[in-house]
Parts: sequence; C-alpha cells; structure tokens
Amino acid sequence: MTNASPPLDYQHIDFLQPGSADVMFLNCSPMVKPAKGQILIKVAVAGVNGPDVAQRKGVYPAPKDASPILGLEVAGEVCGLGDEVTQWQLGDKVTALVPGGGYGEFVVTYAEHCLPIPQGWTLEEAAAIPETFFTVWGNLFMRAGLTAGETVLIHGGSGGIGSAAIVLAKAFGARVIATSGSDEKCEYCLGLGADLALNYQQDFVVPVMEHTQGQGVDVVFDIAGGDFINQNLKALAIDGRMVSVAMQRGPKAQVDIFRLMAKRITWTGSTLRPQSIEAKSSIACELLEKVWPLLNKAADDRTHRLVPNIFARFPLSECVSAHLLMESGAHRGKIVLSIERSNV
Repeated sequence: MTNASPPLDYQHIDFLQPGSADVMFLNCSPMVKPAKGQILIKVAVAGVNGPDVAQRKGVYPAPKDASPILGLEVAGEVCGLGDEVTQWQLGDKVTALVPGGGYGEFVVTYAEHCLPIPQGWTLEEAAAIPETFFTVWGNLFMRAGLTAGETVLIHGGSGGIGSAAIVLAKAFGARVIATSGSDEKCEYCLGLGADLALNYQQDFVVPVMEHTQGQGVDVVFDIAGGDFINQNLKALAIDGRMVSVAMQRGPKAQVDIFRLMAKRITWTGSTLRPQSIEAKSSIACELLEKVWPLLNKAADDRTHRLVPNIFARFPLSECVSAHLLMESGAHRGKIVLSIERSNV
C-alpha cells in the first residue's frame, strides 16, 4: 500500500444498539487500510440517505464484508492506494460509492466505485450524487430500460432519489410525472423539470391516465411499495415496466396478478448495497461514459437542474439532527454532513 501517512486513528459516527437517532455518537477507531483494488479517502463531505436511517434502526444491516459504520457516499481526497490500483493517484479528488463507513474522517472503498469530481462542482455537491445516481441509473435506465420519448412515473420526487430520477430522466429525453406528499413539494418537482407533479395524498391514477390520453406510463420508478403497487399497475401502459427501489409504504402488497398479466407488465427492482463489486463497477462505468459529460457541462450554469440541491448541511457531530430531518420528510433534495475533526 502507498499512503500519505494518515493518522493512527480516526473519528466516525457509531451506535451500540439500533434505535432512534439519538443512539448515534462520535467514536474513535484505528485507521482503516485499503486492500487490493481499494483506496483510502480523506472524507470532506458525506451524503445522508434513507438506507443510513434504516441501518441505524436495525432493519437494513450492513453486508458481512462491509464496514458497520453508517454512510454510503462521500467526496474527498485520495490519501492511500491499495495494491493494483492504477487509475487514481494520491491527492486526486473523487466522489465515491462506499460499502459503509462514510460517516467518518476516512473511508475505504473500491477504486472502481470512485468517479472524478465533475468539472466546476464543489465537494459538497459531488458528495450528494453517488448513492442516488448509482441507484437511479442502475434501476431506471439499466433495469427498467427507460429511453427518450417514454413517460415515467416517479414517486417521492422531492427526495434525494426522486430528485435524481427526475433530472436524469429529463436529461435523457423522457417525459416525467412525479408524485410527492405536499403541494409545495410538487412545485419543487416541477422546478426540477417534471412535466406533471401530483400530490399522492390524493388519487394519482386518474390524472396520470388523463395526462397520457388513457395510455398509461411506460415505466414506474417506485419507492413506495405497499398499497401503491396495485395503483402503479393501473397507471402502467401495456408492456409497461415497474422498478421497485424502496418500500416506504410497506414491504408487502396484495398484487392484482391478473392486471399484471393482462398488461404484460415487467416488474423488477434491486437494492444497491448488496450488489457485487463488478455490478457496481458496471454502473460506475456507464455513469462516467453517459452522465459525467452532462455533469461537466452543468458546471457552467450553477442553476442547472443536474446540480443537486443541498437542502441542509450539518457537521458530523450533528448527525442526529441530520437523521431527524431525513425522517421528518421535510427536506427537498439532499442532506449532507461536513467532516471536521471534533473532540470525542
């Protein structure tokens, strides 16, 4: 391993037992070291995501080979190289999908899961994209096969995942219908480029069918699950596709199997974290090839929709407040943690 002499230990967020946000606290552990094919990143900013909250609650445990420390996306500086890493050099600035450990001063991840900071972007903006963009690209484009000219229904459009889904779908020529939980959040979705935004507190199927002249949507990007599944089937077109990426309204549903069969609907889905190193590397390669050129161009216009909206930022020591905000659902866009050394 080549390294830039990192300290012997580092600070990170920890919790002893699953529970509410206040179980988290700052702790100190021996410095992590990159293995073959990995790099060590000095973290500047970490993104806060729904899976972090689920893990802290004890309902989304880390894979056996992953760090149990919270945090799945970061931006920072490469400060250590494992064996056989050739694509990065010490001092490179990267944004990265990490298998865990993002809520800390240093984190280890696979070199192939890192991407360069888009030209002109801040580290804060860059830290807000890996978990969401990997999730959206891997599901909406690679699994569901969304293409230009198609119509997609995106639930939870004002959150981090939903926001990324809207802007990426529009950037690649799709028509977007988004749902969210308030009229204010619907306005936010329209500001991101959605062609129609609906408050899901009311029925969304009828306005979706009206908007599509009775045809239905080609793709549903679903974070809801539960009672929304059959509603999604009603809103889908013949030969439509539905991709499930979360279960905010519950993990179970009584599915209208006949409707699924009659419409020849394809239903798929995935979770990102348990996927293989190779699968995540494939997503990273497609992002670099197809999305990063757009992100580099977006830097010329700081109001560009592809630049993530940072709704709130907290120091690492205030991660409890960050999680409470995430759980409240009051945010529109991303929540991030700035990493500054604090007294334990």
